[in-house]
Amino acid sequence: QGFSFEPIIAYGANGADPHHETNDDRPQPGDSVVIDIGSSYKGYCSDMTRTVFYGEPDEESRRVYETVRQAQEAAIKAVRPGATFASIDRAARQVIEEAGYGEYFTHRTGHFIGREVHEAGDVSEFNQAKAQVGQIFSIEPGIYLPGKVGVRIEDLVLVTETGCQVLNQVSKDLIVVEPHLKF
Repeated sequence: QGFSFEPIIAYGANGADPHHETNDDRPQPGDSVVIDIGSSYKGYCSDMTRTVFYGEPDEESRRVYETVRQAQEAAIKAVRPGATFASIDRAARQVIEEAGYGEYFTHRTGHFIGREVHEAGDVSEFNQAKAQVGQIFSIEPGIYLPGKVGVRIEDLVLVTETGCQVLNQVSKDLIVVEPHLKF
C-alpha cells in the first residue's frame, strides 16, 4: 500500500547522521550506504535498515559493520517475555562499548511499531517495562563516526513464548556493490 515513511538513503559521511534527508549526493568508492525503508500493509507498518558499501570498505568500516551486526544479534538473543527493554538495549550497547564505539551509538536500540511506524514505547536504557508475547518492535543498533561512516542494521522482532521471531528476512552479510554501477 506504499511506504510507511519517507525512505532514508545516506552515503558516506551523511550515513553518520541517523536521520539524514536523502539528497542528490553520489556515493564515492568505499562509502557506506545506509538504506532505511518500510512499507504499510492493511494499515500496519514495517521498517528495516541495511547498510551496504559502494566499493570495498576500509578496515575500520568493516570493524564498525561487524560490531553493529554482533550488537544486533546480542539484542535479539536478549528478547524474551519478561525481559526489560532496558536489558535488551544493554545487550546491544555492551557489544558496541566493548568494541570502543560506545560514544558513537547515539540513539535508542529500538522502537515499537504497529499502525504507526513509531508507536509509544521504545527499547532504551530508560524503559524498565517488560516485553510481552505478541509485541513487535525494532532492534536497530548503529554506529555513526562523524564525517566518516555510519552503519545501522534494523529488523523487526515479534516476542514469542520462548524468545522472538525476526520478521525481516534480508541478509545481514556485509554487501559490497561494485562502484562501476551507477546510482
